Amino acid sequence: MIPLAFGTVAVIALALTSLFFGASDVSLSALLESGWNDEPIQILLVSRVPRTLAIILAGTALAVSGTIMQMLARNRFAEPSTVGTVEAAKLGFLAVLILAPDAPILVKLLVASAFALLATSLFLKILGQLPLQSMLIVPLVGIMLGGVINAAATFIAHRFELMQSLNSWTNGDFSGILMGRYELLWLAFGLTVFAYFLADRFTVAGMGRDFTTSLGLDYGAVLSLGLIIVSVVTSVVVVTVGVIPFLGLVVPNLVSLVMGDNLRRSLPWVALTGAGLVLICDIGGRILIHPYEIPIGTTLGVVGSALFLGLLLRRRDRLV
Repeated sequence: MIPLAFGTVAVIALALTSLFFGASDVSLSALLESGWNDEPIQILLVSRVPRTLAIILAGTALAVSGTIMQMLARNRFAEPSTVGTVEAAKLGFLAVLILAPDAPILVKLLVASAFALLATSLFLKILGQLPLQSMLIVPLVGIMLGGVINAAATFIAHRFELMQSLNSWTNGDFSGILMGRYELLWLAFGLTVFAYFLADRFTVAGMGRDFTTSLGLDYGAVLSLGLIIVSVVTSVVVVTVGVIPFLGLVVPNLVSLVMGDNLRRSLPWVALTGAGLVLICDIGGRILIHPYEIPIGTTLGVVGSALFLGLLLRRRDRLV
């Protein structure tokens, strides 16, 4: 098994590489030749470093929240973008823009998180009423719920001429990240660390209510904590960089193939893999059509869908 330190070094190497790719020349030689106030240094400090930090924080938080969602739903294909959480967060932000456009960002985040929490709880409630909970039925129900919420958000946005705002959250993009515009992601990172300390509880909760209760744990409390973490993390990432597809779906599945379902052991690898995958896709998006770039929502959408298809085919082969 690959040591965790090796994975950490790999992510650090990708992060350092990310600092030197973009439309502006921020090569190592340009940095060494420039003074403190020269353009290359300012671009590095104001744009490249915040962008790289945002990529790592968002990738880590979304991958871990996807893992938690899969454990709570007890389904490998459940994650915030397949259970209606993302769509509900967008609807929450939209509601604040209409009702209180001058509200502080913290208020917008709280409202969006509340909408996301309600939608995710509704999904789990619907799930509990289904007589058949196959591997594919569960995400299908979530996608339908998300479709209904997204349709409502689109109608409202069109009615109040806010389609541009809604669309800005639909496709993830790190190109607009600057110093002062990504710091909310530290909240998502804090919740990710908190989730690690609750990893054993989430592992037990993933085995069902009866098993959790038999061990003396409050299943409802563990479920609520997990849903709050997933909802807040999703809302923070959506408002900061937009929707990043497939990350919370494919990363936990890839890691579980090697590490199993013990979250205490697998969560560090989930976090590193999530950050590394987003870094790779973002760097690729900046290289392919340089000096322009492809948004992370597009590059990760292509890579993530290919990985997801591979996971589906692998499961089909195991069932045959």
